[in-house]
Amino acid sequence: HTGRFLLIANEQRREQKSSRGSISVLKPLEESAYRCLISYRSSDFGTLYTKLNLQPGIATVIDNFYICPTNKKKIILVSSSHNDRDQSLFISTDEGATFQKQPITFFVETLLFHPKEEDKVLAYTKEGKVYVSIDLGKKWVLLQERPCHVFLSLPSGYRYITCQIQNCSDKTMTVQFAGGTDRDSLTVQDDYIFLQTTSANKTKYYVSYRRNGFVQMKLPKYALPKDLQIISTDENQVFVAVQEWYQTDTYNLYQSDPQGVYYSILLENVRSTKQPEENVLIDILEVRGVKGVFLANQKIDGKVTTLITYNKGRDWDFLNPPDIDMNGKPTNCKPPDCYLHLHLRWADNPYVSGTVHTKDTAPGLIMGAGNLGSQLVEYKEEMYITSDCGKTWRQVFEEEHHILYLDHGGVIVAIKDTSIPLKILKFSIDEGQTWSTHNFTSTSVFVDGLLSEPGDETLVMTVFGHISYRSDWELVKVDFRPSFPRECTDDDYESWELTNLQGDRCIMGQQRSFRKRKISSWCIKGRSFTSALTSKVCECANSDFLCDYGFERSAPLKSQSSKCFADFWFNPEAPPEDCVLGQAYTSSSGYRKVVSNVCEGGVDLQQNLAQHLCPLTAPKGLQISIRGESLAVKPGEDITFIVRQEQGDILNTKYQVDLGDGFKAIYVNLTMTGEPIRHRYENPGIYRVSVKAENVAGHDESVVFVQVNCKSALWFSLVPVVGRNQEVNLTAIILPRNPNLTVFYWWIGNNLQPLLTLDSFLVTRFAVTGDVRVTVQASCGNSMLQDSKVVHVFDHFHVLPLKFTKHLDMYNPNIPEWREDIGRVVTRLVAKVLFQIALVKPGLPTTADLHVLLPANQPKRKRSVTSDKVTRTLYVWLEQSSSHFEISGCTLFFFMTSITRPFLLVLFRKLPGRNVYAQMHNEKEQEMTSPVNHSEDTQNIIQGEEFIDDDLDSQTLGNARGNFIFSSYIFVSNSFLLDVHFHCSFFCFLLITFSVQIWEKASSTPLSIISIIFILLAINTD
Repeated sequence: HTGRFLLIANEQRREQKSSRGSISVLKPLEESAYRCLISYRSSDFGTLYTKLNLQPGIATVIDNFYICPTNKKKIILVSSSHNDRDQSLFISTDEGATFQKQPITFFVETLLFHPKEEDKVLAYTKEGKVYVSIDLGKKWVLLQERPCHVFLSLPSGYRYITCQIQNCSDKTMTVQFAGGTDRDSLTVQDDYIFLQTTSANKTKYYVSYRRNGFVQMKLPKYALPKDLQIISTDENQVFVAVQEWYQTDTYNLYQSDPQGVYYSILLENVRSTKQPEENVLIDILEVRGVKGVFLANQKIDGKVTTLITYNKGRDWDFLNPPDIDMNGKPTNCKPPDCYLHLHLRWADNPYVSGTVHTKDTAPGLIMGAGNLGSQLVEYKEEMYITSDCGKTWRQVFEEEHHILYLDHGGVIVAIKDTSIPLKILKFSIDEGQTWSTHNFTSTSVFVDGLLSEPGDETLVMTVFGHISYRSDWELVKVDFRPSFPRECTDDDYESWELTNLQGDRCIMGQQRSFRKRKISSWCIKGRSFTSALTSKVCECANSDFLCDYGFERSAPLKSQSSKCFADFWFNPEAPPEDCVLGQAYTSSSGYRKVVSNVCEGGVDLQQNLAQHLCPLTAPKGLQISIRGESLAVKPGEDITFIVRQEQGDILNTKYQVDLGDGFKAIYVNLTMTGEPIRHRYENPGIYRVSVKAENVAGHDESVVFVQVNCKSALWFSLVPVVGRNQEVNLTAIILPRNPNLTVFYWWIGNNLQPLLTLDSFLVTRFAVTGDVRVTVQASCGNSMLQDSKVVHVFDHFHVLPLKFTKHLDMYNPNIPEWREDIGRVVTRLVAKVLFQIALVKPGLPTTADLHVLLPANQPKRKRSVTSDKVTRTLYVWLEQSSSHFEISGCTLFFFMTSITRPFLLVLFRKLPGRNVYAQMHNEKEQEMTSPVNHSEDTQNIIQGEEFIDDDLDSQTLGNARGNFIFSSYIFVSNSFLLDVHFHCSFFCFLLITFSVQIWEKASSTPLSIISIIFILLAINTD
């Protein structure tokens, strides 16, 4: 109502830096600080403000406030207690003069008034619940407890549902759109509801007209949109901007039929700009006040130009430049090389105008920032104005200004857009032909915004800003009423007719005239002023028709005689998708009248259209899906199948359903009723679910595979020790065994790119020695299992196969844990003489592999010698030593299953004053592979103390009994050293020393003698 202002201000001071085009946003202070948002009210256009005392003596924190759009007297304030433990509503029905407190039991995220019924309010809580009130917030009823976000969110995704507020429950809800929808895709504008779905990286867009069922929006077949933005839904028509598959920073503009289903191209390559949080700004602006007029910036080859249309995008033209500038000098801007171009940006600050300013209450009046030239220049923001809806333009400022229209455009206020403080504003009362200045304050302020009453019907405005970065806001009231002595009469107005740039008066099928105040009249238009004067219907012409769906014009910017031609993918004679057998349809001529065009008679490009009977069409686009889109379930779990058909007859079609487990059925009208098919699988497995739609005209089929999985576990089996660059088998075991398709991901080391297999094993090699972690993931349906092991990679090692007594098979359950435990037992027993790891193999009879390794602290040898007899010695030890263990009271033995040919090197410990060593090797040394180069001369290897000092560790040479202990380091198959201790008497030691000395002095002495001596000593020791 006139003169009423409600101000929510923060009483606390806080430092804020101002930037160009920005405004300080009111936010609660930090929790630790004192919070108190104070409400003020003014009833005299902001001259005086009265502080609202909502709760006497109690600090009140106002979180937000909402004004009813259909009755501005009704206001709801949302307030939190000082400790944020509860919330309350303050409700006013008299423009904020008085408030009634209403406690609530939930925390409000946002409130939403009904667009028509003023007492109905929805509340969306921070917990995701929805409450409804039908008495302006006095009583609230829980509408939906499950989480929702604009439309209902189910555990399986987002669904669109509807119900009556008075009786809304799970039983009364209606699912108008059967499938799941994308989050935040629901858009409600006027008579239309839009939503989108994404499946298999393909997005589909749907529309509901006047709350009827959803229909897929029909864009040209190969538009393949990456994004779609709703531009306008005025006058029963939808304008959308579509970013097609080949575009990056531009969109194409499309126009729909009245139902919003079929779309035709209007303008290509409209410039777009990405904003933070994935927002997109598209350079198209609907001129308010005159229906059918749009401005758009087109970007072609990096060049941006501004275009205008007067008939909803049917024809586009460049803006005519002015002949002179603001100083009266020639602009020298002549078409076709030079035009006027405007920046079509929205302001980030809601309290200032954007770069182009239009109002419903000021038809034909447009002010914008731009430049003259061959294209739009970003840094040029000169101000231009037109009072005849874009036909002629004048320059008014050299820099950008914020604009505010007062009294239906009778007064235009302009304040310079700058980051420095100001105290002067400019205003014009003759549509920008002349400008006056006014000092609105004695002290310069940083201007944050301009305010006036909604509708711009008064002559009172408020400038708000701050003197310094630390100061409070300053509100300055500017009242232009004293400048006008009287109200306007009919004699103070003159008429002007709307024409396009070619001078045509018939626009959108009618001649429209408006009235405006004479320049010589100083009077107030007032609240009762209406701008529209007369309208006259015209005869139809070619310009009143545009191309129908599936057709395109050859040149959108050329003459009106441009014809429409069918796209290569479109058959004009084909029946529409919703054509029902027995009904009739009309084939398209390629043209349709522009929506909202009221022309009559004259040219009719839609006449003489052929009528056809709808034929029986074969089903097409049949789909069967699972609600929730999960293709994996557990045995006994309920599963719901949904069958859809995009095209073809549905009334005369039978649907044969096979669920794969023996259940088969035949349905009629399955896709029309939308009735789901519910089923339950009892046993694990993969089930082929198919549906076949068939009628006389043809058939279609859809198949989906369902995996029914039991809860399972994953074990990773691999050889813990492998040789470098040797093949190794990595095996994954799933228990219980899963008959379904499983994908295995193998992550080796630190590689971020896994190897994928359908088999449960992987054969690979390790090129680098050391410890390598291998992780396997098994993906089956919607479950993912993982196990990880470390494998030791060495240059050389030896594998000795082991067997067990048959009694062990009785206790072998053939599971990974049992094999690991038995392997640890064998490893612990054999570790008395060998550094090794035992790995028990799966299956029966029970066998194992003994991986003989080099001790971790053992230095690498410079030379190795082999002998088969050493392995025989190890075999004898396994036969004669404690190579057994017990299970359930039974003693079980293990033994070697084959004799290998070892490589043996014996190194005696160094005695004071004496160097003793021996080298023994097999007679067939050329068949073995030694870690040391065989071309190296033996004499160069055995060089006395240096070799012994570098390789032998310092262990005790004797014990209490006077016996010496020496270590024999055995290279088994060119692998790692086995540290086996042998005990012998001092006599044995002297005997071996004597033999070595003989061998040193007489190189012709056979080496096999020394080998025999050593083997005899080794076998008979102790």
